[in-house]
Amino acid sequence: MSDLPRKAVTRTAKLAALPLGFAGRATWGLGKRIVGESAEIVGRELQQRTAEQLFKVLGELKGGAMKFGQALSVFESALPEEVAGPYRAALTKLQEAAPPMPTRTVHTVLGERLGADWQELFLEFEDKPAAAASIGQVHRGVWHDGREVAVKVQYPGAGDALLSDLNQLSRFARLLGPLIPGMDIKPLITELRDRVSEELDYALEAQAQQAHAEEFTGDPDVVVPAVVHQCDQILITEWMDGIPLSEIIADGTPEQRDRAGQLLARFLFSGPARTGLLHADPHPGNFRLLPGDPEDEGDWRLGVLDFGTVDRLPGGLPTPIGDSLRRTLDGDAEAVYELLCEEGFVKESIELDPAAVLDYLLPIIEPARADEFTFTRGWMRSQAARIADPRSPAYQLGKQLNLPPAYLLIHRVTLSTIGVLCQLGATVRLREELEEWLPGFGLEDVEEDEPAAEA
Repeated sequence: MSDLPRKAVTRTAKLAALPLGFAGRATWGLGKRIVGESAEIVGRELQQRTAEQLFKVLGELKGGAMKFGQALSVFESALPEEVAGPYRAALTKLQEAAPPMPTRTVHTVLGERLGADWQELFLEFEDKPAAAASIGQVHRGVWHDGREVAVKVQYPGAGDALLSDLNQLSRFARLLGPLIPGMDIKPLITELRDRVSEELDYALEAQAQQAHAEEFTGDPDVVVPAVVHQCDQILITEWMDGIPLSEIIADGTPEQRDRAGQLLARFLFSGPARTGLLHADPHPGNFRLLPGDPEDEGDWRLGVLDFGTVDRLPGGLPTPIGDSLRRTLDGDAEAVYELLCEEGFVKESIELDPAAVLDYLLPIIEPARADEFTFTRGWMRSQAARIADPRSPAYQLGKQLNLPPAYLLIHRVTLSTIGVLCQLGATVRLREELEEWLPGFGLEDVEEDEPAAEA
């Protein structure tokens, strides 16, 4: 039996205790303010204490708790540095702290899914897991044809654990608000819960990964391991070495950081154009930096893992995204506002000042304005503070905008990728990638629009 269902009562108790801790700290914070300490200092102390408790609990659990922690991890760059330090340390421990599935359980699952003689399919199989994920763990092995492989084995009961954790977390999502300024936690949890069934289906993951592997075969910039075998609860892919992006974030050279950032942006925008799929789980654990040309020390490729969550976009990213982005950069407030209304970002019952909407958007899309842009934690924090401060016009306007369901996952993936770029501190030629891959943004799109405008 898996540890997940056996310890369901313990898991629920640990998660249920979190709101009590949060409430206690809120009372402590009120007391500190009454005796005269500044709201800003008290707020930061609350953030730090809340983050420490939350990730201590999440680090002891798998399932939805780990999934939620991974989703939050890409937004740590929005936090003040004195809070982000302990926060990053807790997140680094998050996957490492998850206890492995017992070897006996792993063998039982492999026997049930691959057959009693499953060991004959491998020349080698390492019982010690090479990595832990939210719904499964990965073992290294050598397939019977000599290929090195990664064997992902799903935790028995993982689906129930995921749903239970996320349901529990959603009940006190409001209390988690102070963790990430300017971000509504509840829709994130709702979206993660909605994606559970997809992520548990290794057949869907295998299809998405193989589509990427075939498209990027021989690509000079991106590497995706091919699928070797798939069945219920088991996914076997080619093994991929490389430097985890988390290590580049912690200790990478400026050249590695810039190269990783450029390739991450390229993959984000080129993937949907080339495969009709958007990789929708862009946290650092899913990426590697691999050496390319052995004679060129600066030639690195991006290795991409885990296609359990994807957004299906048969026509690539929606053209209105590129069109509205380009028109925003051109300063065409009326055209931008009209597009936002057409796509449902502004509800029919709401009327906004187009110039104010433009002022709201321009700082956010600053990276697309220059030939190259350096993503920093400071820039991310300034954007989060601008949108989260109730005294800010951006805060008031942002509350009136709507995020249509069709754009929800695209929005989160884009924000998450920007969060990783800020963690890297990478200098990226983002505009170059947008012109190449984002429908509606490139120069050829402008030229195509002109005759229609004249007509």
